[in-house]
Amino acid sequence: MKITDAKVIVTSPGRNFVTLKIMTDECVYGIGDATLNGRELAVVSYLKDHVAPCLIGRDPHQIEDIWQYLYRGAYWRTGPVTMAAIAAVDTALWDIKAKAANMPLYQLLGGKSRAGVMVYGHANGRDIDETIDEVGKYVELGYKAIRAQSGIPGLDSTYGVSADKLFYEPADADLPSENVWSTTKYLDHTPRLFEAIRNKYGFDPHLLHDVHHRLTPIEAARLGKSLEPYRLFWMEDAVPAENQESFRLIRQHTTTPLAVGEIFNTIWDCRTLIQEQLIDYIRTTVVHAGGITHLRRILDFASIYNVRSGCHGATDLSPVCMGASLHLGLSAPNFGVQEYMRHTPETDEVFPHAYSYSDGYLYPGDTPGHGVDLDEALAEKYPYRRAYLPVNRLEDGAMWNW
Repeated sequence: MKITDAKVIVTSPGRNFVTLKIMTDECVYGIGDATLNGRELAVVSYLKDHVAPCLIGRDPHQIEDIWQYLYRGAYWRTGPVTMAAIAAVDTALWDIKAKAANMPLYQLLGGKSRAGVMVYGHANGRDIDETIDEVGKYVELGYKAIRAQSGIPGLDSTYGVSADKLFYEPADADLPSENVWSTTKYLDHTPRLFEAIRNKYGFDPHLLHDVHHRLTPIEAARLGKSLEPYRLFWMEDAVPAENQESFRLIRQHTTTPLAVGEIFNTIWDCRTLIQEQLIDYIRTTVVHAGGITHLRRILDFASIYNVRSGCHGATDLSPVCMGASLHLGLSAPNFGVQEYMRHTPETDEVFPHAYSYSDGYLYPGDTPGHGVDLDEALAEKYPYRRAYLPVNRLEDGAMWNW
C-alpha cells in the first residue's frame, strides 16, 4: 500500500475546522484533525506546502517511522502549528491501518479497558442561579461529571459563560473582542458558586472548574484551599503552565485535584508536572500533541506516576479528534475523563461519526477506523471565516492571560 495523495480541507459549519485526508493506491483513506483555533491557516500552509509532498509514495502502515520523519526530520520542531500538522497525519494513518485491518481503532491500541468513556459537559450562567439551573439540565441528561462556570458580579463578561449553552464557541469575532478581568472579584465569588451547587445537588455529580490560566501560584493555592469543602473533581489551568514549577507551590497548599495541559504540544511540556506528581490529570489532546502516537506516549509516562487523562474536547476540536480521543480513552488504563462539548448539528452533518452518548458516557462504536468521516461536498458549502478568540485585560487596562 502506498500514499497517493494528501488533501487539506477547510470548512466552517459554525466554526473553522482543518482536516487532512490521506488517500492510498488501495482505495483506503484516512482523515485527521489539524484544527488550531484562531491560527487555522498557518497549519493549512504547513501541511500543504511542507508535509503533504513528503508523504506521497510512502507506506501508510509505517506510522512510527513517518511520525519520527516529520518530527526529528524537521530542524524547527515542536510548537502548536508543527504538532497539529503531525497529529493530522498520524491520526489519518491510524485510521487507514484500522480500516485495512477491518477493526475499530481501539482494538489496535490493545482493546477495551472499560465499557465506555465518562465525559463531562459545560454548565454556565450569567450568575450563580442560572449556573445552578444549567447544572440541573446536565444532571437530567445523565452526566456524571459537569464543569461549572459563572458570571462574576462587576464584570461584563467572563470566560466560559455564553448565551448558547450546548454549543459554546469563544472564537466569536473577525477581530479579537476584549474581556475585563478581576482576580479579587473572582476569588471572592467562585467558592460561593460551588457552595450553592453542592447545597442544591449534593455530592453525587463530579464538579469541575476551569480557571483558564488567570491566577498566580499563591492565588491558585488560595482558591484550591477554599474549594476543598466542595470536593471538586479538578481545578483546571490554575496558572500559566509555561513554568511547570509553579505547581509545586499550589500543591503545597491544597488537596484540590489539579488538571492542566490542553495547550501542551509534547511530552516535554508536562515532564516535570507528571514526574513530580504536581498534577492529577493531563489534558493534552490528540490534535495538539502530535496525534495518537505521541499522546499515547504521554499517557503511558503519566500512568507510572498515577496521573490520569482528561483530554480537552471543546468545539474547536473536530469530531475527527473526538473520535480518535475516544478510542484512545477506551483503551488507556489510566483514563480519567473526557471533555465533551457538543458540536452543532451542521458540524455533525459535515463529520458523520459512529460515536454516541448515553447516560454520562461516550461510546466510539465499532466501525473500522476511528469511526469519523468527512462529507466533502457538504463541507464546501461552509467556507472559511476568520474568527479570533477574545483577549483579556485587567481592570486597569493591562493585558492579561486568555
